[in-house]
Amino acid sequence: MIQACIQRNKVESKCSNKNSKKMKTKSLVMALLGLLSMNLSAQTQTVRGVVVDKIAQSPIPGATVVVLNLDPVIHSMSDEEGKFNLQNVPVGNQSFLITYSGYKEVVLQNIPVNAGKELVLNVNMEEEIDDLDEVVVTAKVEKNKPLNELSTVSTRTFSVEETQRFAAAVNDPARMASSFAGVVTAGDGNNHISIRGNSPNGLLWRMEGVEIPNPNHFSNVGTSGGGISILSSQLLSNSDFSTGAFASEYGNALSGVFDLRLRKGNNEKREYTVQLGLLGMDVAAEGPFKKGYDGSYLINYRYSTLSLLGKVGVPLGDAITNFQDLSFNLSLPTKRLGKFTVFGFGGLSYQTTESSQDSLRWKEDAFYRLNTNFYSNTGAVGVTNMKLFKNQSYLKTALVFSGTENGYEQDELQTDLTTLKRDYEQRFLQNKMTLSSVYTWKMNAKSNIRTGFILNQLGYELKQRSMEDTNVLITQIAESGSTQTFQAFFQWNYRLTEKLTTNVGMHYLQLLLNNSTAFEPRASLKYDFNQKHHVTLGYGLHSQLQPIGIYFTEQDQNGVATRPNENLKLSKAHHLVVGYDWVFSEHSHVKTEVYYQHLFNVPISANPMSTYSILNSTDGFPDEQLTNKGFGRNYGLELTYERFMFKNFYYLLSSSLYESKFKAADGNWYNTRFNTNYAVTLTMGKEWPIDRKGKNRTLGFNIKSVYVGGFRYTPIDLNASIAAGETKFVDAQTYGKRTPDYYRLDIRFSLKRNYKKLTSTFAIDIQNTTNRKNVGGQYFDENTGEVKYLYQTPLIPIVSYRLEF
Repeated sequence: MIQACIQRNKVESKCSNKNSKKMKTKSLVMALLGLLSMNLSAQTQTVRGVVVDKIAQSPIPGATVVVLNLDPVIHSMSDEEGKFNLQNVPVGNQSFLITYSGYKEVVLQNIPVNAGKELVLNVNMEEEIDDLDEVVVTAKVEKNKPLNELSTVSTRTFSVEETQRFAAAVNDPARMASSFAGVVTAGDGNNHISIRGNSPNGLLWRMEGVEIPNPNHFSNVGTSGGGISILSSQLLSNSDFSTGAFASEYGNALSGVFDLRLRKGNNEKREYTVQLGLLGMDVAAEGPFKKGYDGSYLINYRYSTLSLLGKVGVPLGDAITNFQDLSFNLSLPTKRLGKFTVFGFGGLSYQTTESSQDSLRWKEDAFYRLNTNFYSNTGAVGVTNMKLFKNQSYLKTALVFSGTENGYEQDELQTDLTTLKRDYEQRFLQNKMTLSSVYTWKMNAKSNIRTGFILNQLGYELKQRSMEDTNVLITQIAESGSTQTFQAFFQWNYRLTEKLTTNVGMHYLQLLLNNSTAFEPRASLKYDFNQKHHVTLGYGLHSQLQPIGIYFTEQDQNGVATRPNENLKLSKAHHLVVGYDWVFSEHSHVKTEVYYQHLFNVPISANPMSTYSILNSTDGFPDEQLTNKGFGRNYGLELTYERFMFKNFYYLLSSSLYESKFKAADGNWYNTRFNTNYAVTLTMGKEWPIDRKGKNRTLGFNIKSVYVGGFRYTPIDLNASIAAGETKFVDAQTYGKRTPDYYRLDIRFSLKRNYKKLTSTFAIDIQNTTNRKNVGGQYFDENTGEVKYLYQTPLIPIVSYRLEF
């Protein structure tokens, strides 16, 4: 997304220069104290931005931008570069109207304007079609409309405000998305999400148009989630989230797509954000590289120690849990070569436990004798170039380097209570180099195309050693390998009339390791009966690679190492979605979607008696031989009733009814692990502006109530487990049992205060407010010979205080 800013007038520039010179002579702490003590007069802020054509991304000069519901009226007009500037806009939630002849009007409703930071808007306008036979007035409910104009069904945009405002979202896109229809959190202890009954591993993460590794702390091998997001909300801009029948440009995904877009830093003044809380410290800085240059930087660093929660009484166990991350986005526009960006993120996380010096506890549980260290590190850095052409087209090229490291180390304390002996270690490395180039051409107001390619170089290394019957670590796995993938796509968007929009396209995916290929046709249409009633229809064939470690799994056959899974094909799925959207008013609508997904080429065990299917996996990979003979099917009905923020009140009621099944090697159909059958989520909030004696404050209250059917599990065969001294399952009842229904209530209180040049926000999130003991699973206790239950997280308070200036 292009985000550009406009220069201030000369008088303001002089004032800004004087203030900046003074600020350079003071420390950051003194600046904060000075800002807090400023006189609380009526607060206003500058709102700037750029207006561009939604398809071609070319600037629109002469567009009118008006702040609604103000007297006197505040307005501006975009210049030849599409830039506009609105001065002295009152702080609080404001709405904006953007108009230009020949384009549909855009209404941005209830956008927060804070005293601490300038608001920079990127406005995308859609060109109207000249049609004398019909005149259609576009409805103003645009907030959930996808940013990607080629995404028609099962896609909505989400804002940074939602990740910050929703109760228990804790600035995490995945946790925020669990408020949407068809999305279920796979467990309290992580942000894995199951979409329409699919495994969390079917999710694709993209950033700036390029696939990235799983951007979460405490992630395991072969998973798409983790404990908490690496990406701070300070860095994100509005982004898209898709749950089915994706547009042609999205490949290597079966269940959903997070298409993340990054915010550019303020290119006219330096701004800062500092947040402190029980989760740790978060610091962000942004600003221009130099005066007169449109380039900017945005950097965010976060350090956290979850151990602080234990000190306030939250029972998180004896482990020491820490993480830190750094993310950045550098905007570097040029006059001739286009606009460059350099972006990246890196996250380090670990969890350690120490053995007990009390040897009597070793008899209770062998775990008390162990020192353990789990670590998970992820990083990516990339450069993009966007070049606009005169024929209403542009080319965006990206080169990204990324990698992940996951490991686990285990040492056993000896009887002398001082010596430690290593008895297990594992280290898993993945690296990727991605080159992509995408060309978008707006041929006219009715027609546009997008085409491109993606090249990936994939690397892999896994080492595992353990101590079995000897006192020496034995190498069990020492595998490595590399391969490449190639993707290409084409999509044509054609608006036959103002009422009917169609999309057709094709995606191609090839794994060069074994030349497994997929040609994936995609098609969708949207028909607007009028400004209140809309129908959508979408179809897509989708495919996905297996976790790369599966291809290089080695087995010993008569003393010869073989790779039985090297020739596994791509998993595939047909998606069909029908949707209906009824717009009640400018601020509320009801949307329903019916979907069917047929999955095939699914890896299952080659053992004809096994019930293993990769559709039930959340992390790791099996070390047995697999075959592409599995099937799956997901079908359901989703209903969303939503009111966008209006008169300081919003709500989102999402419900889902669905079935999720898989077919195993024994020829039988079973429930998948994620077949909860139903889910209902209510997310809502209210804000109370308090403006007394020049003090601008906003009190916020948000709740999230979740009721979901229990996840499926395979019961433990107690007698067989006792006899074997280890866990044994009743395979005939694979995922035949279900945990009790899941219920959780989260609440969030916040108090935002706008000073003259500073905004502060105090917030407390209380997760699982009722302290309900939701069952997370079961296990066999070898010491007691009993089957016991695992419970999910208890009540957790998360307090934070944020300053923006």
